[in-house]
Amino acid sequence: MEERLVHDNEKAYYTLCLVISIITYLGLILSIIGIFYIIIGFIITIFVQGISVGHIRNNGVKLTERQFPEIFERARNIALQMGVSDVPDIFIVESGGTLNAFATHFLGRNFIVLYSDVVELSKEGHKEELDFIIAHELSHIKRKHVTKQILILPALWIPFLGNAYSRACEYTCDRMAASYINNSAFAVNALAILAVGKRLFVDIDIIEYIQTAKSESGFFIWLSQVLSTHPPLPKRIEEIQHFNRMIDVFKVTKVG
Repeated sequence: MEERLVHDNEKAYYTLCLVISIITYLGLILSIIGIFYIIIGFIITIFVQGISVGHIRNNGVKLTERQFPEIFERARNIALQMGVSDVPDIFIVESGGTLNAFATHFLGRNFIVLYSDVVELSKEGHKEELDFIIAHELSHIKRKHVTKQILILPALWIPFLGNAYSRACEYTCDRMAASYINNSAFAVNALAILAVGKRLFVDIDIIEYIQTAKSESGFFIWLSQVLSTHPPLPKRIEEIQHFNRMIDVFKVTKVG
């Protein structure tokens, strides 16, 4: 089941990045001095990531059985349903109105960070949309996207390639999250919320949103997309809808 949820581009780009990275690592090792570059790069990466995670742990509010217990329980249930037995630490941080979330990994521990305005969705009756966002970040952990990026770091420095891999990973996580909450409509709602906010999303015409986005073209539109780590939201919504139709066809074919 899980393999069917993985976007084909993720597999292709990861394989390409892995081959390039292995060749780069071998070249650095054979040059002897390259070993020191690898060690220094690794130390810098750990140091920067450690400071970032330390800031989150110092200032964020950690979900526990006593701290936002309902959201904590829902997140734990989603994680267990997805087969993520080691439930990551989940923190809420103030976001200044930004709607976002992300997953990270540091020294063997996984973390999910939810921006406060995203968590407020649950307080305003949109619990399933928050479930999708949590499931999306859990999918990054399940697929080990963060740790894989460290492994293929040399390839990620190549212009456009690293971003292309990252966008493919986002498509995969959207698929997995929509599948595990078992409702593509809530998945579309969650992405619409990221597009126009937690109040205006109820009035958005999704079909019109997708069609008008397709009508926008030009060099800088293209450049913006290929330089981004995330696909445009209209494309993510359309991808979920398309994949959901494919799953429905598969189910009908299987029953027949």
